[in-house]
Amino acid sequence: MLIARIALTAAAVLVSVLVVVVVGYLLYATQITNPRVERELIQHPDGERARRAMLLTLPSGRRLPVNYLREDKLVFAGADGRWWKELVGDGFPVTLLVRGETLRGTARAVLDDPTYTRDVFKRLRPNALEGFGTLVEIQLDPAAGEGLN
Repeated sequence: MLIARIALTAAAVLVSVLVVVVVGYLLYATQITNPRVERELIQHPDGERARRAMLLTLPSGRRLPVNYLREDKLVFAGADGRWWKELVGDGFPVTLLVRGETLRGTARAVLDDPTYTRDVFKRLRPNALEGFGTLVEIQLDPAAGEGLN
């Protein structure tokens, strides 16, 4: 009986520690890291980070920095979190800040074409683990090259 109590207490402590770590990470990522990266993308559009990351504004108004790949009138992003769930369906309006240029487009999470996803991820994330992340495809509006600044 004593061993069972000790095991139960240890399990409860482990779960509590895990919850604190996860909540701490989420707070750090959303309240400290993302705002710092956002400022850098806005203030230094020709900087090193701006060459790899864009600022994406989702239909909900949430803004987040994400790595991107631009190919003509398409922009791709890889989603590691759950934010891509806002983009499930035929396409949703988004705004992008890419190297100081504000663009608009229609975004969708690509869930039905693993071959296409694999092909794009080879260019977008050549060093990432295969099968990790969700591909987001953004079709830029025809006037995308003109910017909105």
